[in-house]
Amino acid sequence: MTKWLNPTEQRAWRTLVALTTRLPAAMDTQLQRESGVTHFEYLVMALLTEEPGHRLQLSELAFKANASLSRLSHVVTKLERLGWAQRETVRGRRGAHAVLTDAGYRKVQDTAPGYLDAVRALVFDGLDDARTAELVELGELLVAQLDAGLIRGIGRPAGHPAPLTDDEPPDGS
Repeated sequence: MTKWLNPTEQRAWRTLVALTTRLPAAMDTQLQRESGVTHFEYLVMALLTEEPGHRLQLSELAFKANASLSRLSHVVTKLERLGWAQRETVRGRRGAHAVLTDAGYRKVQDTAPGYLDAVRALVFDGLDDARTAELVELGELLVAQLDAGLIRGIGRPAGHPAPLTDDEPPDGS
């Protein structure tokens, strides 16, 4: 028998769907208009700025960016064409590193002010510190719930691996 959502659950679900569809679209629009990059492209480059040598194995970068290796690979190929990233083989191991170039680092630096203005305007300007802490707590709880469902096979296409757990490194070692 189908267990329908009660009115409060339905309202919460529709609010979550609106947030998860409208916020990425708004960020894409803002970033493309101001800097010529998508939100995901910026995220990938920003993640690389946080790594030693601005490099990270593709599988680990995909994990950190919450993306499939295929999606990440397509974006890294585009970033390579633009001169903002390059791939390097990993000696003695399968896979490759994505490496942010100096031009890519400058692109992140140039894009960051507009990106942060958009994040603040679209999310944080409407929240005080207590609400921001609640958002962190609720977001982490929902991500854990999502990961638990994916591990059980809910919402994951057949043949696709489950998300990594804390005791399972992204490179499979």
